[in-house]
Amino acid sequence: MGRKFNSAIQQILAKENKLDIRNIKYLPRWSILAIDTSIIILSAVLTVIALNDLTERFYDTLSLPVRMSLVVFVNILYFFVFHTYAGLIRHSSFLDALKIMLACFCTFLSLLFINYTTYAIIGQKIYLVAALIFYFLISFSMLFLFRLTVKQVYEYFKRTQEEGNLQDAFIFGADENAISIAGALEIEHPKRFKIKGFITNDSSRGNVRILDKPVIYNGLKVSKELDSLGVTALILSGNSLTAEEKFSIVEDCLEHNIQVYNAPIVSNYEDEATLSNKVKSLQIEDLLDREPIQLNKENKRQQLTGKTILVTGGAGSIGSEIVRQVADYQPLKLLILDQAETPLHNLRLEIQAKFPELNFKCIICDVGNRNRLDHLFKRYKIDVIYHAAAYKHVPLMEENPHEAVFVNIQGTKNMADLAVKYDVGHFVMVSTDKAVNPSNVMGASKRAAEMYVQSLYHSYSGSDIKTKFITTRFGNVLGSNGSVVPLFRKQIEKGGPVTITHPDIIRYFMTIPEACQLVLEAGAMGNGGEIFIFDMGEPVKIMDLAIKMIKLAGFTPNKHIGIRITGLRPGEKLYEELLSDKSKTLPTHHKKIMIAQDHPGNYEQIKNSIEGIISAAERLKAQKVVAELKSLVPEFRSNNSTFEKLDKTKSLDDEPLNENEPSNVEPQKKIS
Repeated sequence: MGRKFNSAIQQILAKENKLDIRNIKYLPRWSILAIDTSIIILSAVLTVIALNDLTERFYDTLSLPVRMSLVVFVNILYFFVFHTYAGLIRHSSFLDALKIMLACFCTFLSLLFINYTTYAIIGQKIYLVAALIFYFLISFSMLFLFRLTVKQVYEYFKRTQEEGNLQDAFIFGADENAISIAGALEIEHPKRFKIKGFITNDSSRGNVRILDKPVIYNGLKVSKELDSLGVTALILSGNSLTAEEKFSIVEDCLEHNIQVYNAPIVSNYEDEATLSNKVKSLQIEDLLDREPIQLNKENKRQQLTGKTILVTGGAGSIGSEIVRQVADYQPLKLLILDQAETPLHNLRLEIQAKFPELNFKCIICDVGNRNRLDHLFKRYKIDVIYHAAAYKHVPLMEENPHEAVFVNIQGTKNMADLAVKYDVGHFVMVSTDKAVNPSNVMGASKRAAEMYVQSLYHSYSGSDIKTKFITTRFGNVLGSNGSVVPLFRKQIEKGGPVTITHPDIIRYFMTIPEACQLVLEAGAMGNGGEIFIFDMGEPVKIMDLAIKMIKLAGFTPNKHIGIRITGLRPGEKLYEELLSDKSKTLPTHHKKIMIAQDHPGNYEQIKNSIEGIISAAERLKAQKVVAELKSLVPEFRSNNSTFEKLDKTKSLDDEPLNENEPSNVEPQKKIS
């Protein structure tokens, strides 16, 4: 018998049978109402007991059970009116306390009204006014304390059970935003952080307490302060820091193995539970992002509102963001053209959901298909074109130069010629920094397209052409299709290794919305024939980018996640440029936009060269295509490619491309 008893006790105390407060769901509404009813009955009894010694007699208009029943009935009636039983007790808030207060106060007023109405009719009251006041105070206090007690007991058990899994964290900042973030994280379930306090650069806020947590003035490096406090995580609150300050703090923390998280800006009294879900690990985009661009919307509104806009490559990363931004200006009609079926379908669903009133049409079409484009221009009176359609992957275009010609050169020529033919107001071409001193087929094809568009415009005298041709040129875009950032992120998620083509390679970066805002701004300010270049900020070393991304993910480079050098890809160079050696820039009214002073070239010569390149591409003569490109774009020098031989000799390979033609790409040499 004793053994059975001990065995039963052990099973009850086993870990899997322990009470886990987190697994308790919630009480049904009827049970909360029953508990509240019990509390008000007890309040009524306590009121009678408390007043028994303070008065000689109560009114005997009604018997005591009837008087108490009337009090309870009226109080329950107001419970239903204000739904005091409907909330989760453990998540009670100020609003729940206010509902209880209103229910109790309305009960007091109703009973007071009944009391004096009875007095007016029969000359005698039912209740002592002091009894009603006592009942109001006691019932409210007990109902409120019940909820507060349940909430605190739940929080205590939850904290006790989660204590071992929490990260000790400080919040950077001590303003309203930081306080809201701290409050949201305190009630988060399951909990991730134990908020130990706040750290701030504001000396006036130091040495005080907020939410019973210390506020520390950041006198030393952040890492030293946090290390002395035994903290392993820092949460950056809102936008209280400049981009430079944020970058410096994150650099310091990552060097000392302190994880950094990003918190949103609290606005519109956002729900705390939703707010806590937005506290995420800091992403590399948060560091590379710069100060918000201040733009004049009025000039773009005049150009776009009530107009028919065509966006080519509209389903791509740049094109789709242009679509989203143009949609805000309420165009008469928005035409979205792309040859990628699935991305275009997905964009259609997004636009339908976000802009239900927008008049738009998605068109499947290749910009190399001139007949189809001509039919499109005849059908719609197009006012503005944003030409973002392009093949942009360097290694693929190095292997398939004829395809780069069909889309990047012939596609642009088709669009530009039709824009002139049908008197389109503005033609804005999206180009790339790889078009400057190109080292690959992709960059050279984009430069050829730039040359054609610019020379076409300058071939007309001012009044003879109604189309303003504008070219925009910028570097890598964070998060775009094929960008290094999503590639690194996937590699880190898979456990590595992170692959880099060269340890010294550097690139300029810009966010997608930022780039597209500047495209729209340049399109609105252009007078025709300009090449606008964007201020890309400081260049970023890709090796440093990879190391930071690994650390931000909570890993140690070359310990948890390896970094592997694969060698430069065909056509790739160590750094990109926004200007050629012969070009200069002119400032504009916007500090982030400049005009490159490039000589437009002779239109007839450029046109004839481009027609020759297209002819070679149609015959699939890869060597001929690249040779003709080099002739048109003299600064085009191939790098790490079999086309390098064309830079050393004038001989052309006139044989058609076939299965025996050697590959344009050498196998990548991997270096451990």
